[in-house]
Amino acid sequence: MEKLHFDIDIDAPAVAVFNAITDKKKYVEWSSAFNPTSTFEGGWEKGDKIHFIGTNKEGKKEGMVSRIKENIPYKQISIQHLGFLDGDKEITEGPGIEKWANAMEEYFLEETNGKTKFSVSMDITEDFKDYMSNTWPKALEKLKEVAERG
Repeated sequence: MEKLHFDIDIDAPAVAVFNAITDKKKYVEWSSAFNPTSTFEGGWEKGDKIHFIGTNKEGKKEGMVSRIKENIPYKQISIQHLGFLDGDKEITEGPGIEKWANAMEEYFLEETNGKTKFSVSMDITEDFKDYMSNTWPKALEKLKEVAERG
């Protein structure tokens, strides 16, 4: 696995950016860059299990099973990916899981004079590298719009 890094400067305080990430209504808006049906179920507190969900082309629910490893409000969120969601079934072991199980995705917020530098660091496998390299910059632009709107 390798690490990908992305960042964007947002003309909004860290609290607005943090809320845009964790508020379900706002999350749905900016994460639509990954899948127009993107949402989440679960919580953002340290130790919480969270499902990052979308609907595939056949209308079936799928996504990621993850756990919040760290949540320092307005500073950092660290997400550990544990497996896949296939419909309502969590798949946390078996073929395809081992190569990326326990991969980390981390968000860092650094506020200066009411503006926030938002950075993403994520472990990625080769088969998702191109997708994430192309999609994260689009998601960050949407996140910027949502956070700056307040």
